[in-house]
Amino acid sequence: MIVHITLDNAPDRAVVAFTCRGRATGKMRNELDVRMVEPLEERFTLATDEGPFHGGDASAPPPLALFIGGLTGCIMTQIRAFAKRLGVTLNELQVDARVEWDWAKADRVYETAPKSFHLDILIDSNDPADAQLELIKAAKKGCFIEQTLGQSNVITHRMKTEAGWVAVE
Repeated sequence: MIVHITLDNAPDRAVVAFTCRGRATGKMRNELDVRMVEPLEERFTLATDEGPFHGGDASAPPPLALFIGGLTGCIMTQIRAFAKRLGVTLNELQVDARVEWDWAKADRVYETAPKSFHLDILIDSNDPADAQLELIKAAKKGCFIEQTLGQSNVITHRMKTEAGWVAVE
C-alpha cells in the first residue's frame, strides 16, 4: 500500500535524502539517475551536456542551467504550496532569477566562485502586501536549495582506487 505524505500526517522532523548516479555517455553528455530515497521514494532520469566550448554536442542542458532552473523552481513551488496553507490567493506568479559566478583562467583549466544570486518575485494577488511578504519569507525558509546556498557547506570528494577510496583534499 502506498502512503502519501501530507502536512497532516507528516512527522515533525524528517531527513530528506536524494542520490544521483551519473554516467558519461557521449562526448560531454551525462545520464543522471536521480532518486529521492527518504522520506519517499521517487526516481527521475535527467541528462546534462555541454556545448562546443567543452567539446560537447549541446544535446541536453548544461549543469548550470539545471542549477538555476532548480533554484527558480524550488522557490516557486514553495510559494505556491505555502500560499494555499497561508490563505494567500495567487492569481499569477512569476520569478526572474539571475545567478552569476566569477570565472578565471588558471593555466589550462579555470576556477570559479559564486558571485550573486538574485530572485525577483512578481505576485499578482488581491491580498495585502504584508501577507504576500510573509508568504515569500516562509517560502524562502522552505526552499531546500535556497537554504543550502545561504550557508557554508562541506562537500567531500573521494576517488575509487585499487586500494579503496581515497579522499580528494
